Amino acid sequence: MRIDIVSIFPDYLAALGLSLVGKARDAGLLDVRVHDLRKYATDKHRTVDDTPYGGGPGMVMMPEPWGAVLDDIRKTSTAAPLLIIPTPSGNRFDQPMAVELSSADHLVIACGRYEGIDARIAEHYAAREDWAGVREVSIGDYVLAGGEAAALVMVEAVARLIPGVLGNAESAADDSFSKVDGPALEGPVFTKPPTWRDLDVPDVLLSGDHGRIAAWRKEQAQRRTHERRPDLS
Repeated sequence: MRIDIVSIFPDYLAALGLSLVGKARDAGLLDVRVHDLRKYATDKHRTVDDTPYGGGPGMVMMPEPWGAVLDDIRKTSTAAPLLIIPTPSGNRFDQPMAVELSSADHLVIACGRYEGIDARIAEHYAAREDWAGVREVSIGDYVLAGGEAAALVMVEAVARLIPGVLGNAESAADDSFSKVDGPALEGPVFTKPPTWRDLDVPDVLLSGDHGRIAAWRKEQAQRRTHERRPDLS
């Protein structure tokens, strides 16, 4: 999979060279490219924003530099890219969406700032036959200073679902929100030592009875889901 990320703060995305994503890049499982939007500005001040039509506070990111960088990215791609625009007004990003996006050949993430990106960018690339569409996506009901943090979240959530990225492929299947018998939060987990500061690991996990262990884990997941996320119950 190839993922291109466009930002006015490319250094923000340096974390993509670390951990699982960094290892996936080194192994050739993931091709991540970061682009500086300001390189596509046409004035000496490298301006990428202007005042909003109709008035109001803040600034809006201009369509010209965005169009230039997205067209450049398309020229180097062998597959029609899917454009992802992180925005609080987008569809909610969740595990099913991460699974869906993990099967894409090429994602392009446009990290907006200020009051957002001129809406004509989404409209234009949604209509282009050489693009796979546009998805405006929100990672939660809050507002960030820009799309970079959201991009990091989405890339990690998607990358760990690519075959070969996780050391144990079963780990992804047992994650919260990935249960085969319906959405659920993962239950508590434990490791050595069996007693720590007078707190013991549940006896069932030390029993060696895999049937009892599986039943206990399912019950714990259901209880946690009911208590913390009743909307998933």
